Amino acid sequence: MSARRGLLARIGLDRPELRAWALYDWANSAFFTVVVTAVFPIYFKQVAAAGMPDAEATARFGWATSAALILVALISPVLGAFGDYTGLRKRLLTVFLFLGAGATAAMYFIESGDWVYASVIFGLGNLGILLSITFYDSLLPHLAGDDEIDRVSTGGFALGYVGGGLLLVAALVLIMKGESFGLPGGTFPTRLSFLIVAIWWLAFSLPLILRVPEPPPSRSPGEQGVSVVAVFRRLSETLRDLRRHPQAFLMLIAVLVYNDGITTIYRMATIFGDEIGIPRNDLITAVVLVQFVGFPFAFLFGALAGRIGTKPAILCGLTVYLGISVFGYFVQTTTQFYMLAIAVAMVQGGTQALSRSLFASLIPTSRSSQFFGFFAVAEKFSAVLGPLVFSWVTLWTGSSRYAVLSVIAFFLVGGLLLSRVRVEEGQQQALEAR
Repeated sequence: MSARRGLLARIGLDRPELRAWALYDWANSAFFTVVVTAVFPIYFKQVAAAGMPDAEATARFGWATSAALILVALISPVLGAFGDYTGLRKRLLTVFLFLGAGATAAMYFIESGDWVYASVIFGLGNLGILLSITFYDSLLPHLAGDDEIDRVSTGGFALGYVGGGLLLVAALVLIMKGESFGLPGGTFPTRLSFLIVAIWWLAFSLPLILRVPEPPPSRSPGEQGVSVVAVFRRLSETLRDLRRHPQAFLMLIAVLVYNDGITTIYRMATIFGDEIGIPRNDLITAVVLVQFVGFPFAFLFGALAGRIGTKPAILCGLTVYLGISVFGYFVQTTTQFYMLAIAVAMVQGGTQALSRSLFASLIPTSRSSQFFGFFAVAEKFSAVLGPLVFSWVTLWTGSSRYAVLSVIAFFLVGGLLLSRVRVEEGQQQALEAR
């Protein structure tokens, strides 16, 4: 038992509420692996957008992604201010969890040529999951101490890799071998996999809903009720606070830029692979590979941050991403695509997890949802620009190979901005504001 506690402490999950919090990464990652990355992009292109030229189908998928992310970016700060002011962070997370899972279940009804319906439902699923993660992230600084926040964040991402990977394997078996289990052929196994994702997401969210405490509201004891004016006043105060926390603000700008590259790679990878002729089953296998290779590397990034610091560890990840972008241009075979997938797996979870925990260490905990609302703006606007640039370059050149090269600029500029963040100064300012 003591050995088990020691292991859980090393990975940052030694308390029940931390494990319940991290399990939401396990729950929602199925949406990212099956819907965002592996299965739905190909289903959209081959079924929902049947008959369209490849470049046009790729562009429509990118535009659907961007539209949802723009909406998330616009409303996240207001919802974050509302969540902090009212103390309803976890309840709002639950509302958007049900929206996302419901939209995912509705993907079951997408048939050939339904690209408009598919785009809308995909957008609602993205809206639900991304807004729920805004409030999920905002709970982190309330649950984890300063000395464990990196390990807790990377522990969540590691669980996400395993959860998302297991369900993706199940979806792969269902799609490839469904008839062996007596299932109808055609699109039914793929549509059934979307329904299973929704059920998985809901079921494994229950520990967070039941066991993670709701942090107290940020309004003063004398304030009563919920006022729209009060919420927007708090939002305005947070905007002013950003100026008083310049290191957190600079971190936001850096995330805005370099996350563009990260998001574009994982959202457009399979549709890029399909365009260059990688077989569908190999594409899904590559995503499975990312999940299970990414699991240990997420923990390793947490350990690396403990040795060299969080910011240097993120910069190491961005350097690897530069190499990935260059190599991606030359990929032609399935083996090369697998090599690319392994390289992504080594840095994706760790880079994003440490970005989350570094930002959490630079903000006052009393306004975590509001600050993470702006963090969501940075992440989502970055996720908007990347797919838009990718789609535009693909249409302009007629090939997504050149679009892969366009991602390099995001890592170069974002890394330069991150290098200028003075972490210790920012953490001291956050501590004084608590």
